[in-house]
Amino acid sequence: MSFLDALREILALGGPVVAILIAMSVVTLAVTLYKLWQFAASGVGRHRVLSQALDAWDAGDKQTARARLAKSNSYLAPLVGVAMDAPDAPGLDQRLDAEAGLALAGLERGFRLLDTVAQLAPLLGLFGTVLGMIEAFRSLQSAGSSVDPSLLAGGIWVALVTTAVGLAVAMPTSMVLSWFESRTARERVFADKALRTVLVPGQGIPLAEDAQSMAVTPGHA
Repeated sequence: MSFLDALREILALGGPVVAILIAMSVVTLAVTLYKLWQFAASGVGRHRVLSQALDAWDAGDKQTARARLAKSNSYLAPLVGVAMDAPDAPGLDQRLDAEAGLALAGLERGFRLLDTVAQLAPLLGLFGTVLGMIEAFRSLQSAGSSVDPSLLAGGIWVALVTTAVGLAVAMPTSMVLSWFESRTARERVFADKALRTVLVPGQGIPLAEDAQSMAVTPGHA
């Protein structure tokens, strides 16, 4: 049996609910592929050159920092460049935070759709199962005294097809959404650290790594 034949059989068994779930799975796949392309094009998670520029700036080597920043393809590079060129402008930190939030909001576009599919697909599957059970018991009632147990069993398993399809759509969607959200959460932390590094360079201020090493080194109070 070919894939199209199997799909037609599932649609015939599950009815319009399964058709809706399959359409939702197609939309989910399209959104997932688009988000993967968007993350790759934006350089999400790839900030090696930008990190080198930030390290140089934090060490006071502004010339090297600007040279490394010019080679960065990160979507955060323009914001970091603005911070480097005008670090003392009043209200600049709030403006840069807003711009970084806008960029991250663009990365999060489509998450609401994925979340809706992850929550709605199991409910649609359950709804289809309830409709199938109603139809099965109606057929059982119509049979009268000549009840065939296979008639009820067949109606039940056909009704459960919609629940299975709903879960099959919801589970991978939920996993993909969690992965996207974890990536954007890391991006948010990195963006905040990058802007704060430029606006408030270390220059002798103990960093988190130094403070942690001091806390675990014997002899430090």
